[in-house]
Amino acid sequence: MARKKSKKNTMQTAARKLVTSVNTKSIVSEQFRTLRTNINFSMPDKELKTFLVTSSSPGEGKSTVAANTAVVFAQEGKQVLLVDADMRKPTVHYTFHLSNTLGLSNLLTRQEKIADVLRPSEIENLKILTSGPIPPNPAELIGSKTMEKVMEELKKDFDVIIFDAPPTLSVADAQILSNKCDGTILVLNSGETEKAGIVKAKEALVSSQANIIGIVLNNFQLQKDHYYYQYYGNAE
Repeated sequence: MARKKSKKNTMQTAARKLVTSVNTKSIVSEQFRTLRTNINFSMPDKELKTFLVTSSSPGEGKSTVAANTAVVFAQEGKQVLLVDADMRKPTVHYTFHLSNTLGLSNLLTRQEKIADVLRPSEIENLKILTSGPIPPNPAELIGSKTMEKVMEELKKDFDVIIFDAPPTLSVADAQILSNKCDGTILVLNSGETEKAGIVKAKEALVSSQANIIGIVLNNFQLQKDHYYYQYYGNAE
C-alpha cells in the first residue's frame, strides 16, 4: 500500500525543483549557469530577450528547467519574468508557492492589467506571471494580437522573459508561441525521449519558424570519474 507523502517530503520535493536557489554550489546549479552562458552567447548579433522552453512530450522536465533558468538569470542581476504559458496543465505556481487565481489568461481576455497579475517571488530580481484560470481556448489566446501586445509591454520592464510552454507534440501552443519569441529551447529526457519524438518536435518547431537555440538533455547521469566530480568533490 502506498504511503501518504509527509509535508516534509513534499517541501523537499518542491525545494529540489529550485536547486539553483537552495544549493547554488551543486553540479546541477553549475550546469544551469552554463546554460545561461550558452544562451547569452547564442545570438551575438541580436539581443535575446524572450525565449520559450518546451519539450517533445510531457514529463521531460521542461518546467523545472524553465524555473531554474529564470533563477540563474535573476542571480546574474537581470530583471527576469517567468511566464507560465502552459494554460492546460500549469505548474509554475506550485514551484513558487503562489495562488493561480489571476494570471496570463486574465491578461489575454482583457480582464486584468499587467500590473495586477505580476507576482513577486522569493528570488531577488525574479517575478512570476502564473497561467491564471484554465481557458477553453489556450491556442487561440496565445496566437492572438493581444498576446503580441502583452509581450511588447512586458519587454519594456524586463531584461529576460522566459515562457514555460506545453509539450510540442501534445498541442499547438508551443509552436504558435515559439514564432513570437527570440529563441526556443527544447528539453529532452535522457534515456526516455524516443528519437522519432525528437525529430517530430524539431520539425514542428522549424515549420513554425522557431529559432531553436539549443537542446537541454535532462536527467543525464554523470560518471563518478567525470571531471565535474573531481572539481566539485561530493557536492550534491
